[in-house]
Amino acid sequence: MNRFFIAFRSLMLAAAASFSLIATAQVPAPPEVAARSYLLLDVTANQLLAQKDIDMPVEPASLTKLMSAYLVFDALRAKKITLAQTMPVSLRAAKMPGSRMFIDPKMQVPVDDLIKGMIVQSANDATNVLAEGVGGTLEHFVELMNEQAKVLGMKNTTYKNPEGLPAPGHITTARDLSILATRLIHDFPEETKYYAIKKYRYPGTPSTNDTNRNVLLFRDPTIDGLKTGHTDTAGFCMIATANRDFPNLPGGRRLLSIILGASSETVRANESQKLLNWGYTAYDDVRLFDADQPVATPAIWKGRVNTLKLGRPEAIVVAVPSGTASKIKTQLARPDPLVAPITKFQAVGSLKVTLGDQSVADIPLVALEPVEQAGILGRAWDAVRLWIK
Repeated sequence: MNRFFIAFRSLMLAAAASFSLIATAQVPAPPEVAARSYLLLDVTANQLLAQKDIDMPVEPASLTKLMSAYLVFDALRAKKITLAQTMPVSLRAAKMPGSRMFIDPKMQVPVDDLIKGMIVQSANDATNVLAEGVGGTLEHFVELMNEQAKVLGMKNTTYKNPEGLPAPGHITTARDLSILATRLIHDFPEETKYYAIKKYRYPGTPSTNDTNRNVLLFRDPTIDGLKTGHTDTAGFCMIATANRDFPNLPGGRRLLSIILGASSETVRANESQKLLNWGYTAYDDVRLFDADQPVATPAIWKGRVNTLKLGRPEAIVVAVPSGTASKIKTQLARPDPLVAPITKFQAVGSLKVTLGDQSVADIPLVALEPVEQAGILGRAWDAVRLWIK
């Protein structure tokens, strides 16, 4: 290899489970947070900004309904069900304790209303009706929940029911919940509008049962979700997400906070707001490259073209402590030589982002365009050139 040889390290495409946390020397100190476990994620940059005990097993309470919603939205996308379709209310669902929509077995309730009941009212009865309608049986739906958790990379989550009532072995972690929440936002952007609904009730049900328990929706116009939960053993829990205008980020900057095991409804809301506000002031997001913009165009051998465009299909954004954007440095790490064929979106190296001597992010790069093999003569000629090199 020549002096321009770049050491290659095998990389997988970034998943929501893979967070970059700026080294301790560079991290602004987060505020005191009154919770058993908490997490603040910059969703736009896919970077963890603050955390405490994010792999500690916890009871998810009604945060469980995020996975139930994921499967319902997936069934809608696959056209297995429709929003206008009605579902019968089983006696089992109608008798669910805890938060309820107050539907009964005499009713046939549209899926759209059941989703609103599950999300806005955190209704256990509505959640079970949807689970039976999508899964065929409640037990099969729970199997689907656990299968989906594995697919998403939620390594420390086990579901025992679709609504989140306490059950032995029904556990998750803050890290796993952040994976689920971000995938829910990314995979179903249109459907997440349900989480911003402030008030809803089904006709014929109590008018006093119409208010979303996420009080931050009423305090902060930039907050558009996501879910609350509470049981005596889990404490008061909340996943809150906000999207605020930010320079050079056309879609805004989204942060997500997770508070688990707070002492009251007021505390979980205040601590969530505190974390989000701190994240927006303590860190800046910097857009390094636009979506589909080549980060580099290195030479490629034995191909029908001579260069390969490396980048990301989405904008490359990193979060750094406020006021330090000018100190960012980037370095490309890739295999050398690059040899065709290369398929579109094939992982090829990474972009390493540093701030001083501290690592900020290690972003996998992909081929933005495919490169097919050259003909026999072209490959033979490049083989000779590589041998000489």
